[in-house]
Amino acid sequence: MNSSDTTATAELGLRLVVPERTAVPLVARLDYSADDPYAIRVAFHTGEDNPVEWIFARELLTVGIVRPVGEGDVRVWPSKDESGDRSVSIALSSPFGQAEFDTQVSPLAEFLHRTYEIVPAGQEGQFVDLDEEIQQHLHS
Repeated sequence: MNSSDTTATAELGLRLVVPERTAVPLVARLDYSADDPYAIRVAFHTGEDNPVEWIFARELLTVGIVRPVGEGDVRVWPSKDESGDRSVSIALSSPFGQAEFDTQVSPLAEFLHRTYEIVPAGQEGQFVDLDEEIQQHLHS
């Protein structure tokens, strides 16, 4: 398998929802790899030098398209944008603050679909080398 068979990347247009202000458009880069089959890395490009990176459970983003899911630091739920089109809202909280984003369903769903072509749901364990993971933790 070459890396194009085991990774997926997408640029996703988001809107940062700001109370009592116009939503701020920004771009996030989504990365998925069969090497870490349960996770999606999201780099939020906020105009700062370095993007803000978060790691999401793939299942959380998938379920969040159809129903509210998550608790604590990350919550995802279906919503509608101003024009009535289906969108997905993502709320993040950390010791540094809170943020809420929304994005259109289609590009997110297309990206998630590609990740499930790489590693089908329920087969993630076949892509994780537990012996290697244990060795890394023992020697770190």
